[in-house]
Amino acid sequence: MNIEIREQNDEKAVFVVEGVDDTFINTIRRICLVEIPTLAIEDVNIYKNDAKMFDEVLAHRLGLIPLVTDLESYVMPSECDCDSHCSNCSVSFLLKEKGPKVVYSKDLKSDDPAIKPVYDTIPIVRLQENEEVELEAIAELGLGSEHAKWQATTTCGYKYYPKITIDNDKISDVEEYVNECPRKVLQNEDDQLVIKNIENCSTCRTCQRLSQKDDDAIVVDFEDQKYIFNIETDGSIKPLEVLTIACDILSQKADNIINFVNEEE
Repeated sequence: MNIEIREQNDEKAVFVVEGVDDTFINTIRRICLVEIPTLAIEDVNIYKNDAKMFDEVLAHRLGLIPLVTDLESYVMPSECDCDSHCSNCSVSFLLKEKGPKVVYSKDLKSDDPAIKPVYDTIPIVRLQENEEVELEAIAELGLGSEHAKWQATTTCGYKYYPKITIDNDKISDVEEYVNECPRKVLQNEDDQLVIKNIENCSTCRTCQRLSQKDDDAIVVDFEDQKYIFNIETDGSIKPLEVLTIACDILSQKADNIINFVNEEE
């Protein structure tokens, strides 16, 4: 298997994967979406809420705030020895504000400086004159398969690597093909139709349909066992870290199957 990174930052990664099949790449996609643990607010103890927002709505908004996640410092609640919440499996946030003001995610005070909202400017509630809100929010690790608030991956998908074959001897009007391509993948170089950026092709086959008048001068197809993989997160975990964890999970699943088969024999 060969992997080439095309784009990478703290929230997005695009890379080309070669040498795998549909089953493998789709399994990685599904694991990235629902099996990567992240921190999210699960329990909210509201001591005072004068705002015109119901307690349930306020708690729901808090739960959807993405939090910076440190998987090495915290364990899943199901794996912790405590009866309820402790410093090994949960993080506590305090919120105490008085209006008039808009309360933002930056106003949540964490008992762990390393764990905080990914973005400071997420609005939580608007407080009018003399209105107050006071609460404690407890975050814990969870999986996207349990609730969307634990889904760090906002976008995760792949497409087949496009392949375009051009027979310039049959092309009657090069500029016509260049102008008709919606992604500007084709360009004119010395009256020859060439491919500018093959990875930007959406395989819409506009050029192939146009080439019917030129004796099918263009054929659009896919590279075998080659994909363009795109992953975006909410910032709680970096995309490549998500991918690494997904591969570890898949490897563990494969080991479990092998061990089960060996035990049965």
